[in-house]
Amino acid sequence: QVQLVESGGGLVQTGDSLKLSCQVSGRTFSITAMGWFRQAPGKEREFVAVISGTGSTTSYSPSVKGRFIVSRDNAKNTVYLQMDSLKPEDTAVYYCAGRNSAGARTTPGDYDFWGQGTQVTVSS
Repeated sequence: QVQLVESGGGLVQTGDSLKLSCQVSGRTFSITAMGWFRQAPGKEREFVAVISGTGSTTSYSPSVKGRFIVSRDNAKNTVYLQMDSLKPEDTAVYYCAGRNSAGARTTPGDYDFWGQGTQVTVSS
């Protein structure tokens, strides 16, 4: 089995930065692409960013492109999401997710494993 644990969330002000981490444990060799998603109250879970297994390919939601950077350290089995220039509309629970199959997908249903989420709140 695979376990994903997010950390790094918190309460910040508009324009601040946060760096989220996602520690992967268990059968880590089965994981390829890793994604970040978020869910605000009353809204559906939405794609934020994805990184391929080697880290050579990344993709971002238009709403965060240019402000967020996804990266991974496979030696540490950890994926990161650097979030800069945060806005109140970035407020949500952020989840990391892992895929057993290749391909940097952007749909939640394409992911096999999920973390418990970490709250990010951006005040205006």
